[in-house]
This record gives sequence, C-alpha cells and structure tokens, in this order.
Amino acid sequence: MYLVAPDTAIVETLDFFPPIVDDAYASGAIGAANAMSDVFAMGGEVLFALQIAAWPEDLSMEQLETLFRGGVDKVREAGGVVAGGHTVIDREPKYGLAVTGRVHPDRILRKNALRVGDALWLTKPIGTGVLTTAHKNGKLAPEDLASVVASMVSLNR
Repeated sequence: MYLVAPDTAIVETLDFFPPIVDDAYASGAIGAANAMSDVFAMGGEVLFALQIAAWPEDLSMEQLETLFRGGVDKVREAGGVVAGGHTVIDREPKYGLAVTGRVHPDRILRKNALRVGDALWLTKPIGTGVLTTAHKNGKLAPEDLASVVASMVSLNR
C-alpha cells in the first residue's frame, strides 16, 4: 500500500501463469480476473493494468491477440483500463497482469490482520485446480469444464 492522500492509497499486484484452458479468449479473461482478484481482496478497485505475456514463436499472433482481448475486456468489466504491457518469447505461453488499484487506507483488508474467529468468505468454489488438471488429462467432460471456466472468469468484487 502506498498512501497518496489521507483518504487514498494505491495497491499493486502481479500475477501470471500458463493458460489453464485451450480457448485463448477465456485464458485472457481468466488470467485478468485472477490478477485483479488480489486488488479486490484488499478492498480496492482496479484503476489500470499492464499485460504480461510469454509467447512461443510457434503459436500464432492471432491467438496472442485473442488472449489479450480477453484480458482487456475483463479489465474493462472491472472498471479499469489496460495501459500497456510487455511480451517476451518463451517456450511455454504465460499470461497475466500487473494491476494498480485504489483503496481507502482505513478500509484496506490485509491477510496478516486475520484473527481467530474472523469470518472467511469464499468467492469461488474450491477445487478449480483439480478440475483443470483433470481437463488437461482428458478426464473432465466439456460441460463440466464450461462451469469451471464460468467461475474462473467471474470477478471477485
């Protein structure tokens, strides 16, 4: 947290990982929703984001553009803007965002402030990682994957 005024603090987060599903647009939306979730968890609102991608030379630029579009649309849904980003060549695709948000300094939520007896709110179902791994191994029906993706692209605010 960085205090810029008595009633305004800036929070930053960064998150990126390999695509979880084969759909480039959904992968962009999932990566963006995941990265922005840390700002929401701190009680903040998203201001802007920078896209970060690692992209293999053997994958098409059209797929990369589609991935970016999924991320941009999700950031817009959150009320923010994508202000730029950076892409590098890598053997494995990866995508995510560096996100800047704003929060009132008296209302920031910190995980190191939890105490015994505090309520824990789950914003999404537990087990997404297990289900996406099952999908990668061909052990998850397409209709089950659709519900997992719908959960992953939803914003946690």
